[in-house]
Amino acid sequence: MRPIIVAGGGIGGLATALGLANSGFDVQVLEKAPVLGEVGAGIQLGPNAFHAFDALGIGDTARAMAVYVDRLRLMDALSAEEICHIDLGDRFRARFGNPYAVIHRGDLHGVFLKACRAHPRVALRTSAEVVRYEQDGSGVTAFLPDGEAVQGTALIGADGLWSNIRKQVVGDGAPRVSGHTTYRSVIPTEQMPEDLRWNAATLWAGPKCHIVHYPLQGWKTFNLVVTYHNDAPEPAAGKPASEEEVMKGFRHVHPKAQSIIRHGRDWKLWVLCDREPVEGWVDGRVALLGDAAHPMLQYMAQGACMAMEDGVCLAHMMERHDGAIEAALGAYNAARMLRTARVQLQSRAMGEHVYHPAGAHAALRNAVMAAKSQDEWYDTLAWLYGGTGLEGAAAAPARERRIA
Repeated sequence: MRPIIVAGGGIGGLATALGLANSGFDVQVLEKAPVLGEVGAGIQLGPNAFHAFDALGIGDTARAMAVYVDRLRLMDALSAEEICHIDLGDRFRARFGNPYAVIHRGDLHGVFLKACRAHPRVALRTSAEVVRYEQDGSGVTAFLPDGEAVQGTALIGADGLWSNIRKQVVGDGAPRVSGHTTYRSVIPTEQMPEDLRWNAATLWAGPKCHIVHYPLQGWKTFNLVVTYHNDAPEPAAGKPASEEEVMKGFRHVHPKAQSIIRHGRDWKLWVLCDREPVEGWVDGRVALLGDAAHPMLQYMAQGACMAMEDGVCLAHMMERHDGAIEAALGAYNAARMLRTARVQLQSRAMGEHVYHPAGAHAALRNAVMAAKSQDEWYDTLAWLYGGTGLEGAAAAPARERRIA
């Protein structure tokens, strides 16, 4: 049997490879970079991420790498006062069956990479970008830039925001540029202002800007992520930025909030992009996954979580359909489409209505969010954090033929 080809060796691609291999399928991962790794800093992991870890057999390893924060904390960046918080202790864990944590993106990728390297059904290959594909009734041929043809029974496009596979499956052109730019830095904990070394995933919300910080790597470092509206006209990723450029968007916020930014070093910027949700991610024996299928803004901290859920669902559907590729991919698409579309659209709404409003809009936000009890917050988040990636599986057969 030819393997299932996974284009892309990021978190989503490796999660998918591991899930398929655990289900008894041979997998070949083709990654365009010369080295398998992740660019970035910290990411947040809701309980649904831990559901995925457990389903993929790496729950204990992932838990050992994470930092467990006590609360999600929302601050007003103009007044430096707390608007509200969500407790993440025993009641939260009992409600959702797993914790909330933060982790360095590279550490999480390393957990998946180690598991894939140890699995006899997974083959990893670098410097192997999939630029296009062809298919027939029995398999898929993935083509590399030099014309080399790689044969497989199916092709999973986990090749990110600028997916070559998406160009053929969906053909919707370039991503949507949000006009928001994010700047990232990681600093030693001793350089973080002492009175702000909170064991929390903290967000300071201000007019057209926000700041996020939380501890990483066993409290050795703090992750800093700051974002503001600057009407950036085109995408950018990992570009160096000066402190002066970063501070441009935060001159109107409280000095305490500004002090966090001033401790950042070696800033790098990303211009945030996403796409409109689409119903169909499948073309015969080819399917999209993660950012290739449903890229989203960062405002719900769910990009990696959704990609891991995708991998769990895809492996489940391959088992459920006994390796019948087209039926399995259609069922996967149908099961995942509505949930991921909801996260895409709510991520946009969070940026507008929670993170970045001003004036009366911000005052209304503060009043509404401060009035919620902890149980009400848990109820609000239940659809997301209680998810396993398989919520649409039972309904999938009724929709898969229409979507695929």
